[in-house]
Amino acid sequence: MNTVEGQTLARNVRRLGHLDLPGAGQVTVRGSHAYVGHIPNPIHLGTSIVDIGDPRQPRVVATVTLDDHDSHSHKVRVAGDVMIVNHERNMSKIGRRAEQLPAALEAFEQRGYDNGGFKIYDVSEPTQPKLICYHKTGGIGVHRFDMDERHAYISTEMKGYVGNILVIYDLRDPRRPQEVSRWWMPGQHVEGGETPTWSGRRHRLHHALRFGDEMWASCWHAGFWVVDVSDLARPKAAGTYNYHPLFPEPTHTVMPVPGRGRRIAVAIDEEDQALSASEEEARRGRAHACLLTFDVSDLGAIKPLGQFQVSELDSPFSRAGGARFGAHQFCERMAGTIVHAVWFGGGLRIIDVADPLSPREVGHFIPPPAAGRPAPQSNDVALDERGLIYMVDRHVGFDILEYDGTR
Repeated sequence: MNTVEGQTLARNVRRLGHLDLPGAGQVTVRGSHAYVGHIPNPIHLGTSIVDIGDPRQPRVVATVTLDDHDSHSHKVRVAGDVMIVNHERNMSKIGRRAEQLPAALEAFEQRGYDNGGFKIYDVSEPTQPKLICYHKTGGIGVHRFDMDERHAYISTEMKGYVGNILVIYDLRDPRRPQEVSRWWMPGQHVEGGETPTWSGRRHRLHHALRFGDEMWASCWHAGFWVVDVSDLARPKAAGTYNYHPLFPEPTHTVMPVPGRGRRIAVAIDEEDQALSASEEEARRGRAHACLLTFDVSDLGAIKPLGQFQVSELDSPFSRAGGARFGAHQFCERMAGTIVHAVWFGGGLRIIDVADPLSPREVGHFIPPPAAGRPAPQSNDVALDERGLIYMVDRHVGFDILEYDGTR
């Protein structure tokens, strides 16, 4: 187990393998390979493909780099023999603070950008990914997304809309994706005569996950929406719930919990900014991003149930200046009632939501920070068919972990 000054940083979880991969935004696992999308980096690395057949000795078998140095590809999904990566413009130097400084954002955007979209690769041979399509969208491009073997559910900016919306594509021929439909929140389609009731891009689609005939859409400071896609050509809103601004951090991901009886959903917020030491001092007492549970039995009357917080006392990195601490993401598919989630400076948290009124932690793992960094910045997590856990860091790190709830 890792320790810091005698403090144990793991419970019921052990590390099997590790790679010092450059910082990553997403990890996806299919078969004996993990696919890692990288955040902007000096070597313009977009995607790494890692052989995980032996979890104790993972090894990189292929990489994809970016020719466009104004863009990044930090998200990746795989279905069958098809891999999709996003193509999104790099942030300005002030990052997401631009949302609160529209003049600065406007000046940055005057530079123009025409490379946003997504790229599709043939990965029938994972060691030799082959680009088969570069589909451009609009605005600053594509962020996170979902996919299956027939469709891609893309979160992207598009001309005429404020902020990201959902665009659904048919992948019958992955060389020529065809748009099926769009969904957006009322107020986003400014070119169609709508007027937003919020400032800037505070309300926008982060991404939407498909479960049966529903898309579960996380919409940043607009909370979450459930979208009926029983007719994929005509998506329509089925329910929504916004718990902001009481909870100050934006909604990152939402999904239903499998099982019978009362229908439950879980959402996780993102600790939105890395703050300096002085800013951290100033924000003391403000709630960190966390995981929340909801009763969604009636989508017309969604009710909040509970929340799961990681205390600042549960990580030695909770007040590291220049690093984020609160929640970010969870594994986007689950079996049973166990949620695998990552907190930036709090590492992996394994949470049982069997009692949605009182979620409880059953295991955790906090990796050591990369050399020269004040804290780990755990960014994404995935599981494979063996139940092994894959976690990536925004700075440096790729961990393969094993949970043993019997210990």
